[in-house]
Amino acid sequence: MPETKIFSKNSTYQKFEVLKTNRNKRYRYNEFLVEGVRSLNEAVKNSWNIKSFIYDSSNLSGWAKEMISNVKTEMNFCLTAELMSELSSKDDTSELMAVIEMREDKLENVQLSENPFIVLFDRPSNKGNLGTMIRSCDALGADMLIITGHSVDLYDPDVVVSAMGSFFNMPVIRIADNNNLFDYINKLKNKYPDFVTVGTTAHKENPIYSADLTVPLMLMMGNETMGLNKAYKEYCDLLCTIPMSESSYASSFNVSCAASILMYEITRQRGIK
Repeated sequence: MPETKIFSKNSTYQKFEVLKTNRNKRYRYNEFLVEGVRSLNEAVKNSWNIKSFIYDSSNLSGWAKEMISNVKTEMNFCLTAELMSELSSKDDTSELMAVIEMREDKLENVQLSENPFIVLFDRPSNKGNLGTMIRSCDALGADMLIITGHSVDLYDPDVVVSAMGSFFNMPVIRIADNNNLFDYINKLKNKYPDFVTVGTTAHKENPIYSADLTVPLMLMMGNETMGLNKAYKEYCDLLCTIPMSESSYASSFNVSCAASILMYEITRQRGIK
């Protein structure tokens, strides 16, 4: 692949920096910066478009050399060791980074299973929680994660890192317009007559284990601070809660923790395979 050598913090290097740090610039370029063996392996495995690799050619393992040789890119960039160290977010500088193209946010592009299991996260405000949610959705067999409203940036490096490779294996779709979401749910209800939307609440409602979660469904998780917004609650067919000890001081769970518990109950009822 073509290679450009970079010896200073020129305009190309500055672009790499803003892909790491500037949300608006990421979306202007429609690209994001990724590092980490697990993330890069999963990005390639799941056919994400790798635009460029970034590396110090004097410090490459066999894995990195093979990745550079086998993955088609538009242009690769060879940096000095000092520039690689400054660009990397890791204490032990990454040997290989990549500029990757964002994917289109289109619900219809996601192939659902025969018995759909979709998770919605309303306005996530914490990067670690969003990354953990992606990882849990991947681990517990969700078909897709939908994130709504103004939220932390899906493509922020901290989100990608905290998802630990699952980022590239789990379809995540951002929805800004509630009408698009409700139209999609109505289509699902027409296609799957027993499809239900299950909302979550900290108040004492139906215990999650009492609900029939074997049917096609969408599980709606609320914002960390404000919970599930009113429009979504009113749209839900059922509101559920996780029963807690009567003697507990805690009144609620961390949202990513709660989501993992609820998703496990869904897979338990359906039978984990």
